[in-house]
Amino acid sequence: MSDLDLLDKAMAEVAQGKRVPYLGAEVSALSGSAAPATPAALSAILESKVRAPRRAAGNMWAVAQYIESRKFRGTLNKLVREAFAVPPGGVNPVHDWLARIRPPMVVDSWYDDGLLRAFGPGRDDWGYVQGVSRAGGWTEDFTRAFTAGGGERDAADPSWPSLIYKPHGLATAEGSFLMSDADYVEVLTEIDIQTPIPEEVQNRRTGRPFLFLGCRFDDQLLRIYARQITKRSGRGHIAVLPGPLTKMEEKFLEEMEMIRIDLPLEAVTERLTVAEG
Repeated sequence: MSDLDLLDKAMAEVAQGKRVPYLGAEVSALSGSAAPATPAALSAILESKVRAPRRAAGNMWAVAQYIESRKFRGTLNKLVREAFAVPPGGVNPVHDWLARIRPPMVVDSWYDDGLLRAFGPGRDDWGYVQGVSRAGGWTEDFTRAFTAGGGERDAADPSWPSLIYKPHGLATAEGSFLMSDADYVEVLTEIDIQTPIPEEVQNRRTGRPFLFLGCRFDDQLLRIYARQITKRSGRGHIAVLPGPLTKMEEKFLEEMEMIRIDLPLEAVTERLTVAEG
C-alpha cells in the first residue's frame, strides 16, 4: 500500500469514528494567522518581551519557567495570551474537515482555539476538556470540562457526540494552560497512572488507534504526552511525519510501533480537496 493509499485509509477511519485524530501545532498553522504555530515561535515571542538566559533560549518550556520564576505567573499568562490574541486567519481545511465529520474525539495539542471555533459555539453536539495550570488558584484538578457554549461541567459528558481534548490547555483570556516546568511537575508525576487523563478521554480512546497530524516528537514532553494519551488504545497508530527525523523521533516511532507516512501535512489538505471535488 502506498503512502497516499494508507493516508486515505486512515482518514476514512477517522471519518468512521474508528481512529482518533491527534493534532499538533502545524495543523493550527494552516490557518495562516499571526499566532505562533510552533514552540520555537512562541519562545521567540516570549524572549522578545523578557530577556531569558542563554541556556533557555529557544526552549519554550524553559523560557516560560524563567518568566514565571522571575516575573510571576501573571506576567507569563499576559504574554502568552497576547501572543494568541490575534485575528483568526483564514480557512483551516483540517479543522473544517473535523468539524464536518464530528469524530467521537479529537486531541488538539496546541494552545489556540481554532478547532473550537470550527466546531461552532452555537452547536450542542460537542464539548471540550482542557488541561489547566494549578498556578494562580485555578483548581486542584488537572482538567476542566466545558460545553460548546462555554458552560462548565464537572466532567466531560459521555453523551456528547464529539469531545475535543486540549491536554496542554487554552491560551485564551478565559482559558488556562500548562507551559512552565512547574505546571508539569505534578502532571508528569501522575501521568503514568493516568490520573491527569480525563475518564471520558480514556473511554473514547479504547479500541481506537490514533492518526497524528502536524506533530513532532523531538521533545521529551511531547513524547510523554503522546505515549500516555494513547495508552490502552487500539494498535496501529499512524503519523504523517516528513523527514528528516531526529534519533529520538525514530526511537519513539519504533517504541510505539507507529507507522510513519513520510509526507508533508499539505498531503492531507490535498486529499481533502480531492475528496470534496
